[in-house]
Amino acid sequence: MSALFGVLLGTGVFLVWWSCWTRPPAARTKHTRAGYLRTLLLRADLPGLSPAAFIGLSLLLALVAGVLILALTSAAVFGLCVFLVTLCLPLWLVKRRARRRTAVLREVWPDVVDHLRSAIRAGMGLPEALMQLQYRGPEPLRPAFAQFAADYRASGQLHGSLTMLKQRLADPVADNIVEALRVTREVGGTDLGKLLGTLSEFLRENERTRSELEARQSWTVNAARLSVAAPWLILALMATQPAAVRAYNTATGAAVLLGGLAISVLAYQLMLRLGALPTERRVLR
Repeated sequence: MSALFGVLLGTGVFLVWWSCWTRPPAARTKHTRAGYLRTLLLRADLPGLSPAAFIGLSLLLALVAGVLILALTSAAVFGLCVFLVTLCLPLWLVKRRARRRTAVLREVWPDVVDHLRSAIRAGMGLPEALMQLQYRGPEPLRPAFAQFAADYRASGQLHGSLTMLKQRLADPVADNIVEALRVTREVGGTDLGKLLGTLSEFLRENERTRSELEARQSWTVNAARLSVAAPWLILALMATQPAAVRAYNTATGAAVLLGGLAISVLAYQLMLRLGALPTERRVLR
């Protein structure tokens, strides 16, 4: 009887805990993982590369590199290590490209807001002010606004064209600007110029502060990267010696190499996590 009471009590507590979630955690995690790679490719300005093609190219590149090292050294453990590293290399490069593009866009968004503010003050309509950015806007954003202009001319719907612009840019600042323009367009208002002026000042101040912090921590991050890479550079030099290859081409040597690789990856990720500045998330997509 006491066991049945305990089971019922535990079930009730679990149901109360489960009801506190707005949606199941598994579904939320699945949705987040499904769209993460696609969003990353958009942030890196690679809209023509699908996630499936990216994964396939990564596997092919890693397989070729692993087989090549295996043929050169005749050591399976070296080929396996190179395969694992090369498998993660494209993802690292895409993330690096996405960070650089985000940094570039962060610098030019205040200019975009200033152009919009000037055009609206001159009496230009909101769609026309957005379309003229394909000619007068910052160079990195001109292709995106050129596609916006083509979408708007084809459909005549500002709402749908703004949505496609947000998806194409995949940037949190773009989300905020687009939603502010959308709300102003739908509900009306006379303070759009003041709103854009305040937003421009905020974006410039945020970029100035972030640039100072990144400049101060850059030498620390570079030193940590060198510390992680130095042992593997030495190992690459040692791999030219047959005696070193034979020493690592054993079960113990494989355990040492794979364990060292896991520790290096863990230390590198921990370094990035501790040294990373807070980034704005996309909450209005």
